[in-house]
Amino acid sequence: MALEVETDERVEVVDVTDRVAERVPTDGDTCTVFVPHTTAGVVVNENERRLLADLEDALADLVPEDGGYGHDELDGNADAHLRSMLLGEHVTVPVEDGDLALGTWQSVLFVECDGPRSRRLRVR
Repeated sequence: MALEVETDERVEVVDVTDRVAERVPTDGDTCTVFVPHTTAGVVVNENERRLLADLEDALADLVPEDGGYGHDELDGNADAHLRSMLLGEHVTVPVEDGDLALGTWQSVLFVECDGPRSRRLRVR
């Protein structure tokens, strides 16, 4: 199943937990969320505004936007590609009794690295 995500910023974190949970089949034992884009990622972590700002800052520190990357000669978004490689393109969450078996503070977070954009996530 597909899930559409709209972002307004170049780097933005969107909590998609509830939308993913709505698509979990009652007979499944795991749920995988896959991002079929090379400049976005998905992670499981806490949806706390200061932590999300820290994540954005850490990505900027690890992979600066103007890092003199060769790929920037092509389309100017090498930092977004590199950041998404660090984040990963999928997460798999156990399913128990038809619900995502996330920990108390865990959420499924889509991380846009090259927005604003309209993205599609695959949930299986």
